[in-house]
Amino acid sequence: MDRGAHRTGGVRPGAAGQPVHPVQPQKPAPVSVNWVLAWRNLWRHSRRTWLTVAAMVFCNVLLVFMISLQLGSYQVMINNSLAMVTGHLQVQHRDFLGDQRIRDSVPAAAQLAEQLRTTLKLESVSARGQAFALASSEERSFGVLIAGVQPQTEALVSSFPGLVSQGRYLQPGDSDAIVIGAVLARNLKVDLGDELTFLGSGRDGSFAAAIATVVGIVDTGINDLDRGVAQVPLGWFQETFAMGDHGHAVVARLPSLDAVPAAVADVRGQIMGHSEELRVLDWDALQPGLRQAIQSDLVSNGFMYAVLVVLVAFSVLNTQLMSVLERTREFGVMLALGMSPGRLARLVAMETLLMALMGLALGLLLGALLIWYLAVFGFTYPGMEEMAARFNMDDRMYPQVSLPALVWGPLTVFCFTLLAAVYPALRLFRLQPVSAMRAV
Repeated sequence: MDRGAHRTGGVRPGAAGQPVHPVQPQKPAPVSVNWVLAWRNLWRHSRRTWLTVAAMVFCNVLLVFMISLQLGSYQVMINNSLAMVTGHLQVQHRDFLGDQRIRDSVPAAAQLAEQLRTTLKLESVSARGQAFALASSEERSFGVLIAGVQPQTEALVSSFPGLVSQGRYLQPGDSDAIVIGAVLARNLKVDLGDELTFLGSGRDGSFAAAIATVVGIVDTGINDLDRGVAQVPLGWFQETFAMGDHGHAVVARLPSLDAVPAAVADVRGQIMGHSEELRVLDWDALQPGLRQAIQSDLVSNGFMYAVLVVLVAFSVLNTQLMSVLERTREFGVMLALGMSPGRLARLVAMETLLMALMGLALGLLLGALLIWYLAVFGFTYPGMEEMAARFNMDDRMYPQVSLPALVWGPLTVFCFTLLAAVYPALRLFRLQPVSAMRAV
């Protein structure tokens, strides 16, 4: 062969009397052929491929379940925390949240609550008032927070009435009845039927004093709440503390957290003409520490999810690296025949992509079926029924069905799986044909 012809003219000399033809460059294989080769290479070791795909599927299903359950537990935690006292939103005086002064009140609180029931089309709206006072029994005295409530609607906005362990809760016809926490009853050494004397300051600065009879004892399981909270009828509270028709909050409990933004907007529109000193507070403003606790829990669980994803990525890396090492001689022959290292690297990347797509599809399918079933029927675990009965909670847990909960984990696994193919593919660029063909 005349090497000069290749070097200068790019032609191949023919036989005597025959025309000379130029050298034709090698055409790249069609894309479909590359995918077929990648698919066939996967099943050279079908057991290894299935084990790797199974690891991805298991990780995807586990992530979908854990993330959905985590988000669902946040819903339960928020709703249970809000149901105890604060509700999903409140209408308050603009200065009341910070200082809790008795004079920072809501005028015509009961009437406003009735209007908001019509605005929100919900019955779970109730007016409240609160004041600090000194509660005294025959033997002891303790400072307490007295809350005036509407007995007929308080049970719709709070789980407090459902936690009465002795006696009964307040009824619409009560006047001087009171329900106190179990720790407060123990500290004051009072029982059902005993009388408590209250001394405090009225809204107008006057001296407030009254006597109430204990009709119920509540055990919430929260010592701070059981130690310092007592509830009385709103009418008796307004009369005792010279409130007139004023209260300190109108509380609303909504069907779900998703309904809060729209409800806040509706209530703001309702109170705009009522008083310029009122404002609407959602649950995040009422309990800011709740969102911070959720964010902290998300970060801590994120580390655990990251470890799981990295383990699966290393499993894929091991599989693809073994595949490249086993085919070293084959790759050497292909390089000697003129195939470029880039094309071989693309072939390895295609194999990884196919495995990742299989793991993604199967993981999403099985994860979606699992979450759908649990979201419909719920699940429980030993001891949950006793805890639910103790704190007046639902005895079953329901994962949250949402697009982020379903796809976040599997897509992360998919991306890390593709990254795991980078190192095996880069090894092919350092492969020497002669040494590769001699590999055993």
